[in-house]
Amino acid sequence: MKQDQANPSTRKKFLLWTAATLSSIAAFKLIGSKPTEKKKDTVRMLTQDGKLVEIDSDIIIRSARKITDKELQAFVKK
Repeated sequence: MKQDQANPSTRKKFLLWTAATLSSIAAFKLIGSKPTEKKKDTVRMLTQDGKLVEIDSDIIIRSARKITDKELQAFVKK
């Protein structure tokens, strides 16, 4: 019996198409990925006159102590 061997040109075509496909996928990922703006985190806070505003979290100084209910009620002016 004669053994069937794969045609070398077919194997070369397969390897060429595989390499072309992988390189085109990599190129599309590099070209397609545009640098996106970093979404700024905002925090909703209450002003002294009772309005709700959004402030960037970068400019807020954080304290370890939480405000009490009495302090919150005294903070808001009616």
